[in-house]
Amino acid sequence: MEQGETSELVRLGDTGKTVADANEDIRGHTVRSDSGEDIGKVEELLVDVAEKKVRFLVIASGGFLGIGKDKTFIPVDTIKSINPDDREVVIDRSREQIAGAPEYDPDLAVERSYYEGIYGYYGLSPYWNPGYAYPGYPLFSPIKEGEMDPRESRPTRPEHPL
Repeated sequence: MEQGETSELVRLGDTGKTVADANEDIRGHTVRSDSGEDIGKVEELLVDVAEKKVRFLVIASGGFLGIGKDKTFIPVDTIKSINPDDREVVIDRSREQIAGAPEYDPDLAVERSYYEGIYGYYGLSPYWNPGYAYPGYPLFSPIKEGEMDPRESRPTRPEHPL
């Protein structure tokens, strides 16, 4: 990737793939602040297709039976820990900060300026900046061709590699 360019980010669910280690697939996990505040649930992961890395978590909160949910997304860099046993993700931001974040808009999520605004809101350096280091945790790994998708009982589709 050339300096100044960003890769296409897509919803992991739209790729026909998932992460190889079921403990790293945090979709459906509860998201909490490091002080224990309930923030919402991880609805989806936005992945960098070219580099095969998770860049953002799409967080859904509020609503009833899926109606009226607010969606926002946060950089993967905000994750402090993942507890697969409790299906919980702890982030280093408060509920108030997440509530004030720009809403997730899939129509705008193709524009670099939209991502710049999100990173700026959280006070983080964008992943395309020189010197950026991908967080060491979590270690998301793409599923391999021919393996079973642990969230579904069907083989992966190799025609859509992640």
